[in-house]
Amino acid sequence: MSTLYFIGIDIGTQGARVALLDSQGRVAGMKEEGFPLSTQSREEQSPQAWWTSCYQSLQSLLHEAGNHIDLQQIKAVSVTSTSGTIIPLGNNNEPLHPAIMYSDGRPAAEALLCRQVAIDSGVRGYTAFNASSGLPKMLWFLNNYPGKAAQLSKFIHAADYITGRLSGCYGTTDYTNALKSGYDVHAFTWPSYISEKLPVKKEWLQEVVAPGTPVAHLLPSLANDLGLPPHTIVTAGMTDGCASQVASGAVRPGDWNTTIGTTLVVKGVTEKEIDDPSGALYCHRHPEGYWMPGGASNTGADWVSKLFPGNNIADLGATAAALIPTGELAWPLMQEGERFPFFAPAARGFMPEGLSPAALFTACMEGVAYIERYAYERIAELSGEIVQRVYTAGGGSNSDTWLNIRANVLNLPVRRMQQVSGAAGAAILAASKTRFQDIMEAAQALTHPEKEILPQAALCQRYDHTYHQFIQLLKEKGFLPPPQYA
Repeated sequence: MSTLYFIGIDIGTQGARVALLDSQGRVAGMKEEGFPLSTQSREEQSPQAWWTSCYQSLQSLLHEAGNHIDLQQIKAVSVTSTSGTIIPLGNNNEPLHPAIMYSDGRPAAEALLCRQVAIDSGVRGYTAFNASSGLPKMLWFLNNYPGKAAQLSKFIHAADYITGRLSGCYGTTDYTNALKSGYDVHAFTWPSYISEKLPVKKEWLQEVVAPGTPVAHLLPSLANDLGLPPHTIVTAGMTDGCASQVASGAVRPGDWNTTIGTTLVVKGVTEKEIDDPSGALYCHRHPEGYWMPGGASNTGADWVSKLFPGNNIADLGATAAALIPTGELAWPLMQEGERFPFFAPAARGFMPEGLSPAALFTACMEGVAYIERYAYERIAELSGEIVQRVYTAGGGSNSDTWLNIRANVLNLPVRRMQQVSGAAGAAILAASKTRFQDIMEAAQALTHPEKEILPQAALCQRYDHTYHQFIQLLKEKGFLPPPQYA
């Protein structure tokens, strides 16, 4: 049998990345291109600019790959992008407005309304709306641009726009992208309150399918331009956090993943839904019907470029290896407010003064690990789940020193796979229902461990002491929730 290939596309906050994997998980090519960003890029971005970068990356990738593989063996493509980013489309499938980004805080009032209406309706589905959710962004657009409502055809998500440019199919999305737009992943329907209590018409909402479901074929003209077979399948995508979870290999019940990129995202797979009264932890629906509980923190790795511009990060990481544990308390939260593993709208980061750059760098890595540990403790408290190993993905997982810190703070093995990008996760998703039976079989075939760091008893004991000091400081500052959720 000929080797088949799968394309994954990741539209991130700062650029597009495309990956080409074969059916054994080997990388046949990877390309990325940045977006032209502005001071408004955290609020609005141009979907057309996304497509330009995506198309150019695809062209470059396939031109090079065509020298050593048969492009006619490329089977399917899938797209991942940011959760909660919304694009209003007109009748010609052109955006009526720039993409309203997940990080846009302007829909805060609309989020409060969505949350209250959803709770009052008694819906069993997602109700923890905030400014980063999709449904409040739809309301914000309608409130601020009422004259464009007559031209509106569909509200779509970031990944859906690229799926549409690939296939012409803009009317379909997936469980993970639809969740924060209000889709009920229990009943598999859009709740009636959205159109009955809010000014969002039913026809503006997309059809929702399981991630990885084939939805169309590549547009013939695009297939011809790229040198791809016209029968190349385009599948439904998923959010970037879920795609990174897939890339990490954490797709079976009992698996847990931490992705450290701009934010820290914790996700797992469970047979039963986990209910968090605080709303900080929420559950996506797994492509095969299981649950994917998790949450996204405002803590992550964005502090690296903000606090250490111009520094050689590799050198800092190498020096940090000899400094652990520092015994210092640092929380590199770069914005006001935390949303996971606890809600603290007034939270502010903190860090000690007088440290050398390397020591501060190390203490910040430790602080992120403390937030990660608290997340897993909350998960255990809410669900009784016993976490035995943490799979990891995202740029933060590339640091061996950080892996070592995390393994010893968590007192758990931390496993990094060979390919940990969202684009690789999207490629695995593309294969899941076009070459394999399901996402579990695809991940087993296409993901391979690169490194596993085991905890060391002496380091674990020292980190345990500092971790409890860290948690006590959060309590003293009033950042942690009431004792029943602590």
